[in-house]
Amino acid sequence: MTTRREFLTGGGFLSAEGEEPAPDLLLAGLGNTLRLSTLAMATEFEAILNPGAGSLLQGAWDALDLVNQLEDQMSIYRPHSELSRLNARAADEPVPVEPRLFNLLRRSVELSLATEGAFDPTAGALVALWRNCRRERRLPHDEELDLARSQIGCQHVRFLDSVDDLGPPTIGFDRPGISLNLNAMGKGYALDRAAEILAPLGGDWLLHGGHSSILARGSHTGCTGWPVSIRHPLFPNRQLATLTLLNRAMSTSGSAVQFFRYQGKRYGHIVDPRTGWPTDGMLAVTVLTPDAALAEALSTAFFVLGVEKAREYCHNHSEVAALLMPAPTDGNRLEPVVCGIPETELIFHPDP
Repeated sequence: MTTRREFLTGGGFLSAEGEEPAPDLLLAGLGNTLRLSTLAMATEFEAILNPGAGSLLQGAWDALDLVNQLEDQMSIYRPHSELSRLNARAADEPVPVEPRLFNLLRRSVELSLATEGAFDPTAGALVALWRNCRRERRLPHDEELDLARSQIGCQHVRFLDSVDDLGPPTIGFDRPGISLNLNAMGKGYALDRAAEILAPLGGDWLLHGGHSSILARGSHTGCTGWPVSIRHPLFPNRQLATLTLLNRAMSTSGSAVQFFRYQGKRYGHIVDPRTGWPTDGMLAVTVLTPDAALAEALSTAFFVLGVEKAREYCHNHSEVAALLMPAPTDGNRLEPVVCGIPETELIFHPDP
């Protein structure tokens, strides 16, 4: 088991796709790195530094410690967490919430509205239902879907700011069964908070949570940024492209790992909250934004929205860029769609 502060050295790069890292392939020309890691949020978080960055080590340790503290605040799988206690009481009365968590939850609801409900922090009941069905190799019954869908909806969440800073802000639900879940945004938020510790120290570094959420500042030695490998969504052991990440966040959502088949049809783990069913139009989505929480939320939303709506969102938000990989049809080849990523930052690898 990875220790809380495990110090590693070695060459390597990051692979982004789904929730599991690709095999540790070496990218030509990339030098050694210094790595500290911790287990949190059911995955591995790492701080990656250039060799000789000893002045950043204590800050990197502190940043990873903060990730564990934030998990204890946001996890819905820990009954004592602040978010679990909020979900348990908010249908009965407004619940005081720590201001930064309050702002994160409100932002998650605002993003749900901005993405036409494709991203929904209240969709936990649907996600849990399909997780159970995947485990049991079956489809949900109509009654199960109806019940789950009756327990979601951002319109049922009420945010009340503190008045004149005399007390904490509060959150309430206007019907029972509603809950808030940060599984599709929490890792990114943890990276953003960890970056607040490292940023004042200067230097170059990269943070990631489970390889699918990444935040980079500065450059890797000898590069113009941090080179990140993007896996092929159909052949996970193959590199599709290399992205140079410079002072930005990146998140990838995909269904290459978490899916099941029922009567010959493939069902992925990303559910469209608006229909209650897994979406099947996309294979993978990679999103670039200024902060990691936004990138993580939008990678889920774009996966659900599909190419045209995702492209429209990027057009209307110049700070957002994306690499979209729709599922090929009728035996056609994979045709990635690039939205706002300069050619100098994204290099596709030829097919072997």
